Amino acid sequence: MIRVLLADDQSLVRAGFKALLDAQADLEVAGEAADGDEALRKVRALRPDVVLMDIRMPVLDGLAATRRITGDQELEDVKVVMLTTFELDEYVFEAIRSGASGFLVKDTEPDELLRAVRAVVEGDALLSPGVTRRLISEFAARSKEPAAAGLLGRLTEREREVMALVGIGLSNDEIARRLVVSPLTAKTHVSRTMVKLGARDRAQLVVMAYESGLVRPGWLG
Repeated sequence: MIRVLLADDQSLVRAGFKALLDAQADLEVAGEAADGDEALRKVRALRPDVVLMDIRMPVLDGLAATRRITGDQELEDVKVVMLTTFELDEYVFEAIRSGASGFLVKDTEPDELLRAVRAVVEGDALLSPGVTRRLISEFAARSKEPAAAGLLGRLTEREREVMALVGIGLSNDEIARRLVVSPLTAKTHVSRTMVKLGARDRAQLVVMAYESGLVRPGWLG
């Protein structure tokens, strides 16, 4: 059973998500929060698998709450997916850097939301369905100058190749087709790369791909 915490200051939004999630045999809503401070308390008390976190909330915003969750080693298994009204919300980029596993727009189709929650738990989190490449392109354009690429020395040549493909927004299936390997092999390479680099999930691997200089803006395709 995948346990989800809903953090949004709009009760109607929480009610809609709750009805959708609780109707699934493998998902349940573990709790709800109306602001970031309450979300943080409930995450520590309930230890959900996934937090659906609105970016804009009173008392403590979703971005600050996410930093505290992802920065707490005791909560390292908790995945955070940010919720936003706009596909390219200015805070989305900082949210990914802060450790969020991805983001969803609030009008995401129900099936896509359910798929995203399940994917996050498997460590295969993607950015918002349907806008992945556009978001990554925007993120890259705003990212800082590449840091020293020393961390890439931990990877094999194939793992660096896989990391670059993750960085331009390809799924495991797309990576498999590009490299002419099985999807399972592609997933194994992605998983090993994340372990070697200490990446929480796929979204953080995207950030590392840009910040190491392995991928540069304009390389989408």
